[in-house]
Amino acid sequence: MKKFGLALLGVVAVIVALANLGSLLALALSAVIAYAGFHYYRKSDSTILKLFWGGVFLVGLLTAVSNIPAFVGILAIIGVLYVWRKWKCTENEQIITQSGDPFVNFERQWDEITK
Repeated sequence: MKKFGLALLGVVAVIVALANLGSLLALALSAVIAYAGFHYYRKSDSTILKLFWGGVFLVGLLTAVSNIPAFVGILAIIGVLYVWRKWKCTENEQIITQSGDPFVNFERQWDEITK
């Protein structure tokens, strides 16, 4: 039943991420514009150029913040990564991470290292 829940969560997360792919690309573009505005703002010496690049930075920042579907897409991608990691985790790895004693499975780990 745990695998079914992971599969269902993964499928839903992939669908949501694909549905928000356009807004994710728009978020990336606005982040690049904001970064360019900030970069050139710091390098410029004149007041006019500082105002221009500050405006470019502000426009990029406002478009990035107002792009709410992209943030939903980012959460969906995080969900896909969570499902991927939980799916690939075997029972032995879960036992190792749940036990607090690092010497519990020393012999098995030593055999894996010396192969």
